[in-house]
Amino acid sequence: MKRNLVEMVLSVTFGTAMALFILAGCGNADAAFVGIGGDETATEDTVAVTDSEEDTKEVIAVSSTELEAPYFERGVYVNYAEEAEDPDLTYFYVFDDEGAGYTADGEHEGIGLPFCCEQEGGTVKFSFGGMDAMGEEIFTVDAVENGAVKGHYDDGLELVFVPQTDVDPESFDAENYVGKAIDNDYVYNDANGWSVKYDPASFEVNGGGPVTTFVYTGVSAGTNMITATYSVEKNAKETADDLAKTWGADATVSEGNFPGTDDVTGYWVTLPTTEEGSGLYMTAIVRDYMGGTLMFECTEHKSGNEFLDMEVSDALASIIDSINFTA
Repeated sequence: MKRNLVEMVLSVTFGTAMALFILAGCGNADAAFVGIGGDETATEDTVAVTDSEEDTKEVIAVSSTELEAPYFERGVYVNYAEEAEDPDLTYFYVFDDEGAGYTADGEHEGIGLPFCCEQEGGTVKFSFGGMDAMGEEIFTVDAVENGAVKGHYDDGLELVFVPQTDVDPESFDAENYVGKAIDNDYVYNDANGWSVKYDPASFEVNGGGPVTTFVYTGVSAGTNMITATYSVEKNAKETADDLAKTWGADATVSEGNFPGTDDVTGYWVTLPTTEEGSGLYMTAIVRDYMGGTLMFECTEHKSGNEFLDMEVSDALASIIDSINFTA
C-alpha cells in the first residue's frame, strides 16, 4: 500500500488506533526540480508555493548536486501529485518534528494518520499509524528546492510537498486553513457530533460542555448571538413549548424540517420584535437528538437601520444554514 494522495484511504482519531482510510488526491506543479547529481545550471521553471488562495509565492528551482537530511523539517507541507493539472491544495503532512507527525485532510475533518519517519540517504522511511502499525513505506527524495520536496513512493507517482510558511504545526487545523482560504469560514466541530461554519472575523466562539455560543462582533445594536445547547432533560416538543411559555404570550411554536437534515422534525419558537423597546427578536430551533434535545437559539436586536440589521441577520442565518451532523 503506498502513501500517495491517489491511492491512500485514511482515517484516524488521534490518540486512538486507525479506524479506516479515505481516498485523497490533489495537485499539479509546473516545476523543474534538479535532484541528486543533477545539472548545476539553474533553470527558469517555477513551482507555486501556496500559503493560501490569496497569497501565492513562486520558487525558482536551482540546481543541487547533493541532498542532506533532514529533507522535511518541523512544519506543515501541502501534498499533491505533480501530474495533476489543477491542485486542490487540501491535503497536508504536518511534521511535529523531523521524526514524527500526522497527515490531515482539509476537506474531511478527522481524516489522516499519525506517522513516524526516518530521514537519511535520500529517502524517508514512513511508519503510518504508529510504529510498525502498518509496516514501513519508503519515500525517495528526488529534489529539495527552497524547502519544497519532490519525490515518489515505490509506485513511481511523483509527489510534491510545499511548506506553508504562515502556520505553526502545533496549532494547525487543516479544515479551517482550507476553509479560510476558500470562503473566509472556519468550522466549529462539536463533541456531540454536529458542526457549523462561521466567519472568525465576525464571531467569537465560546465552546465547551453542553453550551456553545457564537457572539457577533461586528457593528450592531445590542447583543446578537447564537446559543447551541444540548440537554437530556426533555424531548424537543416539551423543550419548545416550555421555551415559548418563558418568552411570553407573543411567542409561537411551529414545526418544520430541522436545518442540516432531510427528514428530522424541528420545532421553531419565534418571538417577534416590537416597535417599542430594545428591538429584541428571538428564534429557537429544537430537535430530538442523541437521547435528548439540541437547540439553536438566535438572539437579535434590531437597530432600525435596515442595511445594518440585514447584515447581522444574514451572518446569523449563515451559521444556521451550515449545520451539519456526523452523529
